[in-house]
Amino acid sequence: MKIAIVGAAGRMGRMLVKLGGAEVAYQVDVAEGYAHEWGANCEGVVDFSHHTAVPGLVEKAAQAGIPYVIGTTGLTAEEQARVNACAKRIPIVQSGNYSLGVNLLLGLVEQAAKVLGPEYDVEITEMHHRHKKDAPSGTALMLAKSVREGRGGGEFCFGRHGDTGERREGEIAIHALRGGSVVGDHTVMFAGEVERVEIAHKAQSREAFAAGALKAIRWAKGKAPKIYTMKDILFGENMI
Repeated sequence: MKIAIVGAAGRMGRMLVKLGGAEVAYQVDVAEGYAHEWGANCEGVVDFSHHTAVPGLVEKAAQAGIPYVIGTTGLTAEEQARVNACAKRIPIVQSGNYSLGVNLLLGLVEQAAKVLGPEYDVEITEMHHRHKKDAPSGTALMLAKSVREGRGGGEFCFGRHGDTGERREGEIAIHALRGGSVVGDHTVMFAGEVERVEIAHKAQSREAFAAGALKAIRWAKGKAPKIYTMKDILFGENMI
């Protein structure tokens, strides 16, 4: 399968190129020395670029009729709407995190939220390297949504500052930390009156994310037009 890596000059892009090997026909980036577009023989695209670039690139892929994997996070509502429109024409895999461990974590967190209920206060913390541009991480948002699905509701709170008053009942709080070279740490804390339960994932290498994204583009080839997630891929293949 001949694939294009968009955002090839970035940290994730370089790892994707390394792991993809001979399958990587096009390394696309705005940086000097990289291709600015993929060729007509491209069979699929993996995108870890910038959210502003995603809609136009997905639309180009839709015109060509090739599958698209989106690893870029931080899309605006308008940008996401354009992606959704393209999903009527091509298969798109979109996830805030492509690691097997994180996608297992999402299921565990949803189950914990269902069992423990709103009596346990939920605080989600994520930490990434100093160069990450969006906050909170896409994974943190996915975890918050898993909590909400497990509970059947809950309002998000993004950090705290000043005289905030008491913690609101059912609140799902998300906090972003940045520093150093941290690849990606995520912790979900369920704080009760007499105990705390913490579920965490710590990425040791970007290879975990890159391997999952490459698996996703291979899986997407030949699938029906739709937006898929890693859950579709992993559960569909009975891996979890």
